[in-house]
Amino acid sequence: MPVPRPSLTLSLLQAREAAMAFFRPSLNAHDLTEQQWRIIRILRQNGELESYQLAEKACILKPSMSGVLVRMERDGLVRRFKSNEDQRRMFVALTDAGQQRFVEMADDMELNYQRLVSRLGEDKLALLTELLDELKAIEP
Repeated sequence: MPVPRPSLTLSLLQAREAAMAFFRPSLNAHDLTEQQWRIIRILRQNGELESYQLAEKACILKPSMSGVLVRMERDGLVRRFKSNEDQRRMFVALTDAGQQRFVEMADDMELNYQRLVSRLGEDKLALLTELLDELKAIEP
């Protein structure tokens, strides 16, 4: 029986957890989940998006996205609205409070990122990012 190769998917999950350990304390201090922070970042970078686009960019399944957005809307961080041209299309945008939350957290998140870079190194992080981008581009 052949020896199984190391699990790429498990290694990726473990690496994600290791990286998130640098950021989770800040998220907890600001009472945000990882999903909520991803949504805030993506909307800050892209402006308003259709909910399906946001789900794809944030790697959140559409059924889960609905619940996350309901909570974020309740907390005043995002607003959802239908297209004037097509009522079936739902858009999401940051509110002023959502924009402010990003601003409040930006410096702290950058410090966390720099802590990670100091442990891994700029060159290794750049290589890792490049390799992950190549992996993401592979068609199954």
